[in-house]
Amino acid sequence: MTQPRTVPRSPLTVATVQATPTPGDVVGNVVVAADLVRQAGERGARVAVLPELFLCAYHPPVLAADPAGTDVAADPAGMVADPRLDPLRVAAREAGVTALVGAAVRHPDGRRTIAALVVDRAGEVRVGYDKQQLWGDERELFTAGDRGATLLVDDWRLGLGICYDGCFPEHGRAAALDGAHAYLCPSGYLAGSAHRRDLYYAARALDNTMFVVFANAVGGVDPWQFNGGAAIYDPEGRVLVRGADDGAAVLVATLDPAVLGATRAAHSMLVDRLSEQGGPRASIPG
Repeated sequence: MTQPRTVPRSPLTVATVQATPTPGDVVGNVVVAADLVRQAGERGARVAVLPELFLCAYHPPVLAADPAGTDVAADPAGMVADPRLDPLRVAAREAGVTALVGAAVRHPDGRRTIAALVVDRAGEVRVGYDKQQLWGDERELFTAGDRGATLLVDDWRLGLGICYDGCFPEHGRAAALDGAHAYLCPSGYLAGSAHRRDLYYAARALDNTMFVVFANAVGGVDPWQFNGGAAIYDPEGRVLVRGADDGAAVLVATLDPAVLGATRAAHSMLVDRLSEQGGPRASIPG
C-alpha cells in the first residue's frame, strides 16, 4: 500500500441517503433506490451512497427465513445480473450516477456476504466490497469479506467500508494508505446509537485526513428501528451535511480537492506515521 501524495484535479459532488426499505421486498426496495438515485443526480451528484442491506432491508429474521428471496447472486467475476435490479440500472445510467447500494449477496462458492454493490454509470452491477467486520448475530447469517476495496470515480479514490467496519480505525487507515481521498460507508445504526454514529465517522475522517460519506437506514419497528443521521464529513471531521434522526433524505455535498490538499499539508499524519510504534513497550513503575 502507498501513502497518498496527490489530490484529484476536480471537485466531486456526492450524495448520502437515509431511507426506509421494506424487509424482504427486493423488488419494491429497488424501485425506491432507483428514485433516490435519480434525486441525487438531479441535485448534481456523481456518486450516491445508500444504506447497508438496503435492497433486502436490515432485518435478520427475514434474512434468515428467506435467503433465496432476499439475496442477489454474483457470478465468479463478481457481476450481478439479477433482473430485479433493472430499474436501478436504468436510473444510474440515465442520471449519470455511480450508486453504492447495500445488498445480501450469494457467491458461486456458497458464501453469503453483506455487500456494497456498485451500480456504475453504464448500468452495470458488480459486487464492490464484502463487509469484513461482522457485528453480533450477523456472523450466524453471513461470511466476512477478506479484502478491502477502492472505488475509482474520475480521478477520485473512494475507499469502501460497511457500518461496523468504520468502528475500527485500522479499516479506514487501510483505505487511506491505499490512496483513498474519501471513505464511503453504507450503514445500519439502530435507535439509541446516535453518539457512536456521529463520533466514529468523524474520527475516521480526521484520523486519515479524508472525506467520509456515511449513509444510514431510518425508521422501522423495534428492535430493528434505525436512526438516520446520514452525513458527509470533511477531512478534519467537520460536518458538511447531516440528516435528522428520522425521515428520508438525500443529502448532497461537493468534495473539494483544494480542501483535501490543504488539510493534508497542515495535518501530515499519513506522511509522519511510523511504520512501527516503537517495538516492545516499556513498563514504568509509578
